[in-house]
Amino acid sequence: MTLTFTLPDAAAAEDLRTYLERAARVEDGSARLIVASGVLAAYTAIIYPVGLLDEAPTVLGLRTAEVAQSADFDVVVPLRSLLERIRNALDASAGVSPIEVGVPLQVGSVTWAAITPPRTGWVPLPTLSVDSLRQAARAGMSEVAEALPPSSGDALVRRVRAAVWGRQLTEQDTIPAGAAFAAESLGFLSGAEERVRVFESGPWRRLTTAHGHVLAARRAWSSRA
Repeated sequence: MTLTFTLPDAAAAEDLRTYLERAARVEDGSARLIVASGVLAAYTAIIYPVGLLDEAPTVLGLRTAEVAQSADFDVVVPLRSLLERIRNALDASAGVSPIEVGVPLQVGSVTWAAITPPRTGWVPLPTLSVDSLRQAARAGMSEVAEALPPSSGDALVRRVRAAVWGRQLTEQDTIPAGAAFAAESLGFLSGAEERVRVFESGPWRRLTTAHGHVLAARRAWSSRA
């Protein structure tokens, strides 16, 4: 059976496309789509560990949208294929709402998609300033760029990124700097907001703005809360 989801209008489809395009510029891999109770949750991986010795945190982007859908589903699909389906749906709609998007064929096992952040039980923490997150993101990006020579191998890239983005933020030492990088890269820090809401649930931390969410989790064997 071919899966689809239906967005209310072209604006919602364009918002989803913009989010996925930004995610693809960071990690051109897969997206996890969960449709339940009339809501689409689109997860993308920004940073995640590969192998037991990789010390990188898990940092995910999340955008949600209302959908008209009779059947719930939970699938992992190629990010580029999903973007192509959204573009095709927008072209076919010719500006007429709603927008029906076909779901690409699922991909095989994806390590980060096996970890599901909680949907409930989030407890508020002190907010973070947008400026501090931007500064942490840009400082980290400069450090990564300076540490990596041209044509660096994948193993070196992952080690450097894990060291830089696994560092804890100064304002809240249970949130990795990679969460700031994700929020900046995905465009979640744009707009008039001056503070970012922060929540916790077990090992997970969630940064929330009007534009989306960043979810970050420590490594399973870490002693940090």
